[in-house]
Amino acid sequence: MADNQDILNAPDKTAEFDPQDINQNKVMAILAYFGILFLVPLLAAKDSKFAKFHANQGIILFICEIAACIVTFFLAFIFGLIKLGWLGSLLGYLLYLACGILAILGIINAANGKAKELPLIGKFNILK
Repeated sequence: MADNQDILNAPDKTAEFDPQDINQNKVMAILAYFGILFLVPLLAAKDSKFAKFHANQGIILFICEIAACIVTFFLAFIFGLIKLGWLGSLLGYLLYLACGILAILGIINAANGKAKELPLIGKFNILK
């Protein structure tokens, strides 16, 4: 079992990227963490490995946000059946909060020119 430090200390892959690519595509990388806007770096900065890295992180985060929405709905419904709907909503909103924190971490990394994976979800790779 991994301890908490292993989960929070995600790999930093910044050294794998061209510094000029990083400087030119920071804004594209930042946009990747704003929901569906992960598409912008995919379309506008197709050749940027840095933007593509952050777009991948943004896609994973977007999927997590959709999952949080679905889980919140079902938790509120199920807990609502036993007159504790507020508890289901609270648990769901905690998932939203976690997604928001991950988005902020991603934005900070992108703005600082870092290609650091997000904790917990960053190891997944959708874009090749």
